[in-house]
Amino acid sequence: MKVKVTEQGIVIPKEFLEGISTVEVYKEADRIVLIPTSEEERDPIWGLGSDPIRLGITDAAQNHDAYLYGLDS
Repeated sequence: MKVKVTEQGIVIPKEFLEGISTVEVYKEADRIVLIPTSEEERDPIWGLGSDPIRLGITDAAQNHDAYLYGLDS
């Protein structure tokens, strides 16, 4: 398939992107590469807290240094 390059760039047919919400785009040598990604893959911060460990500790946020490093709070 050939597409016309305009002032804005090119249009990629939607059927090529079925089920994809975001892509990473970069130029590699003489190619333009698109890699499907998700929001979580783009920035790891989005995944924080998605699978927490349950230890029955109610004050971990306030006393995290004590739990992580054995320091007195």
